[in-house]
Amino acid sequence: MTLLLIASLFLPLFPLSAVFNAALTRTQNPAVRYVLLLVWPQLGVALLQLAAHDVPPYFVPWALMTSGLYALRLLTVRDMGRWAGFLATSGLALAWALAASGADIADLHLFAFWFSLPSAVMALLAHALDRRFGAAYAGLHGGLIGPLPRLSGVLAVTALAAVATPPFPGFFGLLRVLHALDWTGAVAGLAIWLVWGWAATKLLQGFIFGVDRPAPGADIGRASTLAFTGVFGLFVAAGLYLTGGGL
Repeated sequence: MTLLLIASLFLPLFPLSAVFNAALTRTQNPAVRYVLLLVWPQLGVALLQLAAHDVPPYFVPWALMTSGLYALRLLTVRDMGRWAGFLATSGLALAWALAASGADIADLHLFAFWFSLPSAVMALLAHALDRRFGAAYAGLHGGLIGPLPRLSGVLAVTALAAVATPPFPGFFGLLRVLHALDWTGAVAGLAIWLVWGWAATKLLQGFIFGVDRPAPGADIGRASTLAFTGVFGLFVAAGLYLTGGGL
């Protein structure tokens, strides 16, 4: 049981999730934040593998409560870095539903990766906006699709991947979670997914859409755009392939 409680730090459950988000907030280096978002949940899955006990059933409503809480917090957050951390927390908490259903450890590792990679990429994009505007706050500089079309396009695709939109792997991971829950849990899971979509719409409205404004910096380069496109192309391809194999 002790290992399960420690694992809830890394597959964050409220209130222990505050540790994860505090670590992200205090990490200023974007590369370190990127690695932290990818590695932190994998440590939680590794601890689940070491735990001698099965996941108790009461962890499932605890996970749904955590996921729902952070989904609602997304609606009030304007800072993209914090938004990425809250979304990762909301998505990763649902891994406990899979763990309680007896999912394979490999599936849990994949699930954690599907929900952490888009948030990690969003943390990099937040740094790019910080360098151009001094802060990555939604609504501070709207209408970026005109002056910064490549950055806006990458941001839109990243947001769609982060909120488990098909054909991104998070969508298939979320379907697996819904199948593992009873009907009341599935309804809660669908409500959480709806809030994610609502929050992503608000985020994109605050950054991309609106009246074009002069941008105090250059757009991201074509090489960077191709790199982001390649990452998400491989992300989708691997997700579709591996989903057919089990997840």
